[in-house]
Amino acid sequence: MKNPQKKFSKIYDKYINKIYRFIFLKVNSLDIAEDLCSETFLKGWQVFKEDSNKIENPQAFLYQIARNLVIDHYREKGRTNFVSPEIVPIVDPNPGVEEKMALSSDIDNIRTALVSLGGEYQDVIIYRYLDDLSISEIAEMLNKSEGAVRVMLHRALKALRATVNKTA
Repeated sequence: MKNPQKKFSKIYDKYINKIYRFIFLKVNSLDIAEDLCSETFLKGWQVFKEDSNKIENPQAFLYQIARNLVIDHYREKGRTNFVSPEIVPIVDPNPGVEEKMALSSDIDNIRTALVSLGGEYQDVIIYRYLDDLSISEIAEMLNKSEGAVRVMLHRALKALRATVNKTA
């Protein structure tokens, strides 16, 4: 495909939801997540239009931009906590009251545990289980070996389970 706009448009369509979700989980604000997501794709486009061959892995490239923008956002705000435990509730609007309460409680426990992980453990869980990325994709994005990512994921899940069990 010779037209870089069309090619980047396909990249945008493929990754917009993943990048937005990643940013939102980090900043806990719809407005800030939208702004940082837009900025991610704008920066990506600026590099892409110069030379699309510079970008070997568009997904890893976009996640790196997003991660850097989130870090810059918190540096500007003077914060060190990457995710607030008060994330907008994610519940099914149709279940009964008891189901809503139980689901909300479970989600709160997992959210609180995920917040306590922070850093790369939090990222690797988001990449693997929310964004459904393969170990090799995560390894490439984090510039680590697949073995190191597997170990990191194992440790992150162990820490997540321990934290959830404490709060349950």
